[in-house]
Amino acid sequence: MPVEIEIAGPGEVHPDAVAVTVTQPPEGLDGDLAALVASGELRGELGEAILLHGDDGRLLAVGVGARDRVDSETLRSAAAAAAAELGRVGGTLEWRIDDTLPLDAAEQAAALVEGTVIGGYSPGKWKTRENGGPKQVERVVFADAAVRESAERAALLAERTNRARDLANTPPNELYPETLADAAVALADEQDHLTASVLDPAEMEALGMGALLAVGRGSHNPPRLIVLRYEPPQPTDPNLVLGLVGKAITFDAGGISIKPAGGMDAMKGDMAGGAGTLHGIGAIAALGLPVRAIAVIAAAENLPSGHAFRPGDILTAANGKTIEIVNTDAEGRLVLADALWYARREGATHILDLATLTGAMEIALGDLYAGYFATDPAWSDRIFAAGARSGDLTWAFPLHPRYRRYVDSSYADMKNASTLRQAGAALAAEFLKEFAGEGPWAHVDMAGPGFLDRGRGDYYRVPGGTGYGVRLIAELASSLA
Repeated sequence: MPVEIEIAGPGEVHPDAVAVTVTQPPEGLDGDLAALVASGELRGELGEAILLHGDDGRLLAVGVGARDRVDSETLRSAAAAAAAELGRVGGTLEWRIDDTLPLDAAEQAAALVEGTVIGGYSPGKWKTRENGGPKQVERVVFADAAVRESAERAALLAERTNRARDLANTPPNELYPETLADAAVALADEQDHLTASVLDPAEMEALGMGALLAVGRGSHNPPRLIVLRYEPPQPTDPNLVLGLVGKAITFDAGGISIKPAGGMDAMKGDMAGGAGTLHGIGAIAALGLPVRAIAVIAAAENLPSGHAFRPGDILTAANGKTIEIVNTDAEGRLVLADALWYARREGATHILDLATLTGAMEIALGDLYAGYFATDPAWSDRIFAAGARSGDLTWAFPLHPRYRRYVDSSYADMKNASTLRQAGAALAAEFLKEFAGEGPWAHVDMAGPGFLDRGRGDYYRVPGGTGYGVRLIAELASSLA
């Protein structure tokens, strides 16, 4: 459940702590806070959090850095520090809005709620020790009724983000294509106007989805194509259908082109794009946005076996194009190929796909930004703006027809990888473009920010799934409403 948002005046509630933001240098403080400033213990540095115990309860002083540099990301990170400091207490946290900051009250409230909820997340669901993880903030209190709407929206998106994180962190013995499909059906049952259907291998075979089927062939757990449709009663534009396509490789051993053992345990997170897509359309439905949407999630395990597809195989995708396999570890683009075709076939007019696709993109942008490629300038601008507003940051990379030569094949219409160590993310995008059909399309390569090896130092304080894409999708859909 989302954190509860409450509006209350002084003395109307008794929170477990009251949190105030402190700039660097600290200004306008009195009492115990002024004494801490004078002693040098409180400096207002971003991420600083000091919990004081007084006669009136707990007071939490949270640094936000230089006043003129405070933005939503700053406040999210500061709120995460507050949630961490309050981890032994949990319960109810009251945030005081600072009207001297360069954000209005609604923007501050939204950022503080997101940072509190996302920053308070623990991946340790499978720990058996009692009190093994931090206690969660269950209720956030503000004094200004005008911030309720933005705070409640932020609480919902943060909760959906954390649900996507739970999926990405679920071990592969529990989460595989069939159980991911079950999660999608359960999500659809929660929301009005959201329906789910699941294509099994026989149905995919009938549609000619040779690329997706080949990837899943090596596993005992067969692949699934998961489809969710959101049909609001009164869409703003009935002719517009937002298509969301997610890569959900629930475990990626690399297939015959097997990965090194070191770090393979993290390959449960190769379905993070599918998780973001699933809870992204769930967020659209929960917010009741008047935008028609379809989500297509390609779920498979990429394992080596006597049934696995091989380097040298030639596959036929659903759109009839043939693909020479040169590396079975370049499997994400294969499952996306058939999913993109299906999304367009089912009426998507504007498509966004999300995938932890290439190590090249992670090398380029690290764990903060996702790189994206778009066929339409207006669509590109809309995605960039949605990323900036949401905190799921994006950065544009170029599509160019000359990159297509990297995937030219002597034997088939294309090959799925290149032997050259050049433009790995761009050639993957050019490959996907062959299956994206007509109309605006963008490919988001979220290999860096989708699943973390370690905490990021902001409001993502722990390793594992980040839920990247949920907030991006919600902001993108809101811009179309």
